[in-house]
Amino acid sequence: MAIKKLRPMTPGQRGMSKSTFEEITSTTPHKPLLTPLKSSGGRNASGKTTARFLGGGHKKHYRIIDFKRNKVGVPGKVATIEYDPNRNARIALINYVDGEKRYILACVGLEVGMTVIAASDCDIKIGNAMPLRHIPLGTGIHNIELKKGKGGQIVRSAGAQAQLVAKDGDYVQVKLPSGEQRMVHQDCIATIGQVGNIEHKNMKIGKAGRKRWMGKRPHNRGVTMNACDHPHGGGEGKSPIGGKPQTPWGKPAMGFKTVRRKESSKFIVRSRTR
Repeated sequence: MAIKKLRPMTPGQRGMSKSTFEEITSTTPHKPLLTPLKSSGGRNASGKTTARFLGGGHKKHYRIIDFKRNKVGVPGKVATIEYDPNRNARIALINYVDGEKRYILACVGLEVGMTVIAASDCDIKIGNAMPLRHIPLGTGIHNIELKKGKGGQIVRSAGAQAQLVAKDGDYVQVKLPSGEQRMVHQDCIATIGQVGNIEHKNMKIGKAGRKRWMGKRPHNRGVTMNACDHPHGGGEGKSPIGGKPQTPWGKPAMGFKTVRRKESSKFIVRSRTR
């Protein structure tokens, strides 16, 4: 995948860059693997805004992705590499020998015509999935399960890759892209290789309207609001916030822990913040 810079024919195109989509082989998705996706606009079931600055955007269908890779022992051939509007990675349509079709995350080097398989004794090739106990140390992996049979939950975004660094008893140590080292059970499944579309991080949005296409509404700063709307608001001209940073509801916005320690924190060997 490559990034294309646009000639500044308009002010919005100055600095804008787009994908060339040269790896895409089909622009028509497989209809049986599509499902409707309704936009919530940041509202919950009661109609109350629970996530601000969301709404609008282009209509799209959700592509059903096989994160579990539970079709064990059945080889499949890559039919197409497609664009997915719901994620920054590309997806690959797999035609299995028994006639079933599934989408998986397309990794770097995966091309049309290649064969992938999920099995315990398969080769260490990109696109193949297997339990962590059978993957050699130092191998790059993605789409990693945290609970056996639940499906891949981490290392799924464009260009992401984790590394298997150690094995200890029933667990293995995985170094994540953030630098965190985490213990994962050896029976959890992971996929070999690095997630594709690695140049996505270098893309420049270029204009506010492009964000609106993605369903992101303008984000208002607290200092620009009135005092009745935000603790940072009010004052003549560009006024300082006059104290510590706060949320719109008066809670500290910096250095104030709001998340409880999770049960899974005991599996973190090295934190990403150290």
